[in-house]
Amino acid sequence: MLSGFRIGALDIRPGLVLAPMAGVTESPFRQLMRECNPDMLGLVVSEFISIEGLTRSDLRSHAMLRHVAAERPLAIQIFGADIDRMAEAATLVQAAGADVVDINCGCPVPKVVRRGGGAELMRAPAHLERLLRAVRRELSVPLTLKIRTGWDAESINCVEIARLAEDAGVAMVTVHGRTRQQAYQGLADWQQIGLVKQAVSIPVVGSGDVASAGSARERMMRSGVDGLAIGRGALADPWIFSRVARALAGGRVGDGVSGAAPSSRREVLERYAELLAAQHPERTVAARLRMFATSLLRGFAGAAALRQRIAVTRGSGELLGVLRGAPLAAVHADLAA
Repeated sequence: MLSGFRIGALDIRPGLVLAPMAGVTESPFRQLMRECNPDMLGLVVSEFISIEGLTRSDLRSHAMLRHVAAERPLAIQIFGADIDRMAEAATLVQAAGADVVDINCGCPVPKVVRRGGGAELMRAPAHLERLLRAVRRELSVPLTLKIRTGWDAESINCVEIARLAEDAGVAMVTVHGRTRQQAYQGLADWQQIGLVKQAVSIPVVGSGDVASAGSARERMMRSGVDGLAIGRGALADPWIFSRVARALAGGRVGDGVSGAAPSSRREVLERYAELLAAQHPERTVAARLRMFATSLLRGFAGAAALRQRIAVTRGSGELLGVLRGAPLAAVHADLAA
């Protein structure tokens, strides 16, 4: 049911994508997802980066371009509204070694849309078309686009935007099945995602509410998309891409982790701490590790108490110490049970 697709010269196989998440899908997390799902994750996408920061030589924005070869193929996502700056930022992303440049046309956050970026671009199709064409002219790597179904229930225009994008030279479109008004609430509309798939010939990746192998199978069948993007589901289950890939290929939903991949919650968090420490100061390591642990440590007896203990830890070493002292059932078994 799920094989893969091509964007430009890239063969994305299987058709599973780590969706961009602000403050999460930086290089250490992308590496971790690759390690947890060896050969089962087709493409990883960075957290979105401001074109204003990139084109004004902001050090933090340029640091967000950092990646390692093990992450590839890698898409780096940028956001903004100014056509010239978007084109310039795209060339910087390409020069940094990205395999794909992805433009965010779906972020619902007020501070982004107030400046004309994110989902606001879907309300300005003529401007968006000029922007996409300008960026496409500057690139030799594929250009992709992330959109929503529309601004609100009365202005669903994802099919129009996807057609516009294809005509402008976009190689793939990812559709999050919610409107800007919904943000991340309510249910994703996979019927609309399916309509986009029917309307264009470029690959379409669906996003929204893919939290398990079962939900992935149901959404693939409903929409006929070429691939699935998973974000929040990976925070709760870092092996979700392997489970989905095996289930869609006819295997068992609960098939375990292969090879040398981290195979327990504790191993995942310990490895994440190592990857974070290679790029960040301790304060950032502790904050990112605590955030991930809060999502990961759920669904078993004593999970709430363990998360409460972790919430008050004062550093990554103390946090990992709490995990090492936790009951085996809490942190040593993976999520297949």
